Amino acid sequence: MLEFTITFLPMLVMVFYLLNVTWAIFAKSSLEYAVRAGVRYGITVTGTQAKAAKSDLTTMVKTMVQNNAMGMLAGSSGLAKIKVNYLQPPAAGSSSAPTDVSTQSSGNSPGNVMQVSIQGFTLAPLAPRIFTWNQLPDKSASPLSAIAADLIEPSNDMPPIGTAP
Repeated sequence: MLEFTITFLPMLVMVFYLLNVTWAIFAKSSLEYAVRAGVRYGITVTGTQAKAAKSDLTTMVKTMVQNNAMGMLAGSSGLAKIKVNYLQPPAAGSSSAPTDVSTQSSGNSPGNVMQVSIQGFTLAPLAPRIFTWNQLPDKSASPLSAIAADLIEPSNDMPPIGTAP
């Protein structure tokens, strides 16, 4: 009984720490999966698919990311954290940075890069973090982000770009 009493508190702290770490790993990997799924979908969607969905490319990609985020980006506040940017790569042999063409109607041209990111997402811990006995437990949220990008595939049937990012 005495040994259990002495080891119970440290064991409980380790269990809570393990839960927080695994929760953060799960959340980060879920968000990374969601942006990868959004990019995969976005670079291959056609104008016919967008017309059938009565939507545009940016909106369709954001919806795909939201649907694959395991409920972490639910609602309009979650949708606002998803950014879709279109970048024009520099000319071959150039060392300049890519040009952001997100505001242009031709931003989703074949050969451009679609970049999907989640910005401003914070993850609350499952259990408060205790660092020392002299201060209150830390309940602050940790920022998480995820980003994925790929080249837009050539197509004769390009969807409308919509409002980006």
